[in-house]
Amino acid sequence: MRYSHKVTLAASGLLIVCMAASMVCVHQVERMRAGATLEEVLYISSPKMLKRMSLGYSGLLADIYWTRAVQYFGDKHRRGGSNYKLLAPLLEITTTLDPQLIVAYEFGANFLAPRPPNGAGLPQKAIDLVQSGIRSNPQEWRLYYQLGFIRYMEENDYAGAADAFARGSTLPDAHPWLKLLAAQMAQHAGAWDTARMLWVTTFTTTKDAAIRANAAAHLRALQSDRDVMALQVFVDQYQNDTGHLPRGLSDLVSAGMLRGVPVDPLGHPYKIGSTGQVEVQSPDDLPFIQKGTPPGYAPPQRPKILPSD
Repeated sequence: MRYSHKVTLAASGLLIVCMAASMVCVHQVERMRAGATLEEVLYISSPKMLKRMSLGYSGLLADIYWTRAVQYFGDKHRRGGSNYKLLAPLLEITTTLDPQLIVAYEFGANFLAPRPPNGAGLPQKAIDLVQSGIRSNPQEWRLYYQLGFIRYMEENDYAGAADAFARGSTLPDAHPWLKLLAAQMAQHAGAWDTARMLWVTTFTTTKDAAIRANAAAHLRALQSDRDVMALQVFVDQYQNDTGHLPRGLSDLVSAGMLRGVPVDPLGHPYKIGSTGQVEVQSPDDLPFIQKGTPPGYAPPQRPKILPSD
């Protein structure tokens, strides 16, 4: 058999394989667009194989998989689900197809890390995702910030958080607060001050309206929690001094303990519940609060703030 004939046969075989892979890839995209179940969509579960089969359309496939990851998380969260078994695979495929898709690392980690009902409760998966993003984007300081954020918020790992913030602080255009955060973590600074600085940093370093709204809600919750704890000290002191509970915070004003009835970050006066515990007027309006809810209170299911278009 002549050499040229062998080359022709080899090229023809390769063309057939490429066409078959292209057809599978197109079929995959069409199934996703047609609303197939995610179990069906993930029948090609190997990110590297899918990227090889994309034949130059890996960016398009990454966008589609990222959209499905957001939809999957949002749908599960709205239904109050706690099992997000397909979330990590979807994010792995997305970021393998497009390792520079920074939003998938940032928001993906935010979906994975928090405990239910605010997330999937998979902090190690979130850490793995962000570390993968850092390997592909070593100059992106926001990923180091995200890693430190998860280390502290979800794992209470001061050393790991300090290391992540310190590494990120050396990068070009890094937010100057990363150095302060690294120092605070190294000193095991107070939880309230540290959490507040983290959320303020999140609020000030993004233009995304959804992220800013989420950070603002956490900052309001932190302030409300601190107010409630401080007011509870006065209520307990009043009871010890008088032998009975105050009828309201106005009694503390009359006793000279307060200058006026304090209000929460939304402008609603705090109150004293029937058991003597300081409460907020409308806990539903202050998501993420840990203090000041009435006995037996269950927060409503809220859609997690998702990335804006």
